[in-house]
Amino acid sequence: MRHISSYLLMLFVFSMGLIAIPNAAEAAKVKPVLLKVPIAFSTKLPALGSPIVKFKDDLETASGGSIKVKIYEPNKLVAPFEILGAVSSGKVNAGYAAAVYWVGEMPAAPFFSAIPFGPEAGEYMAWMYYGNGLKLYQRMYKDAGKNVHVLPCALIAAETSGWFTKEIRDEKDLQGINIRFPGLGGKVLQKLGTATTLLPGGEIFPALEKGALDATEFSSPAIDERLGFYKIAKYNYFPGWHQQATVLELLINNDQWNKMTHGQQRLVEMTCKASMMDSFAHGEAIQAAVIERNRDEHGVDIRYWDDEMLALFERTWQEVVAEEIAKDAFFKTVWEDLSAFRAQYDLWESHAFLPRSRARTPK
Repeated sequence: MRHISSYLLMLFVFSMGLIAIPNAAEAAKVKPVLLKVPIAFSTKLPALGSPIVKFKDDLETASGGSIKVKIYEPNKLVAPFEILGAVSSGKVNAGYAAAVYWVGEMPAAPFFSAIPFGPEAGEYMAWMYYGNGLKLYQRMYKDAGKNVHVLPCALIAAETSGWFTKEIRDEKDLQGINIRFPGLGGKVLQKLGTATTLLPGGEIFPALEKGALDATEFSSPAIDERLGFYKIAKYNYFPGWHQQATVLELLINNDQWNKMTHGQQRLVEMTCKASMMDSFAHGEAIQAAVIERNRDEHGVDIRYWDDEMLALFERTWQEVVAEEIAKDAFFKTVWEDLSAFRAQYDLWESHAFLPRSRARTPK
């Protein structure tokens, strides 16, 4: 994992944010905005649902009261998979989710959540903010007729590769299992013979408990622990080849966005950038202790995919890319842009960072 100076960047972002509306008298002249935000992930899930709470607190403070945020837990106002439609139609004026949830409508959507075999967090943000990533992200929604303005607003580092009720020794062991697995990684597993589905977080444990699922992926160890997967699925595989970094999005109805002042818009943008840094740093800080608990207290067998299985996943991923490029022009556009960015980034990465030692690979 390539670590970044999140603390210093957060200080900069908030120092810039706090000068956008410098005093209460000036803030009083601005028409107040109330963002009603249904969310796809419970606020009890650390570094996944919790960032939107900090976003609310920081934005309300920095705006001097000109922006208020009301959060609605999953299914309290809008179901997780209905958030995009609700924001676009104006049923609600904002929402917090992950673009991968809309893959049924927009095949390229997973590129703006998580991409198999990278990029990692630093490279991902570089492409988003200083490459064409964010422009393509906005374009995707516009081309699909969605009346939303999108902002990356939280960042999760590498996830686990999944929780399995049986040992997976080779490709044959994958065939026929029922697994919850999202996005482009899910397409890889489908080609390898799994029956893949996508469920919201709150529906996964009951499905495991009833035997409707044999395995699941959801997020990082600290988040998965809250959902109790270790109680049923005793094999936890790493690395998360399908999601080395995951972006979560804040969607704002375009009509609402255009009514906001430039200062209000800028504050929302900067608070989301700060949330990207804070959620990443928080997630990085809390994973090791959870892996220890899973191993030492919960009886979980922590596994690391061998070279043969990782090579299998990567070969199959390249097959998925070729198929999706042939089917969807915008998918091809995003893939080619991201690939060009990564090819250039590789020159920097190969010179700047220490090599990954086999000695650090878990046994």
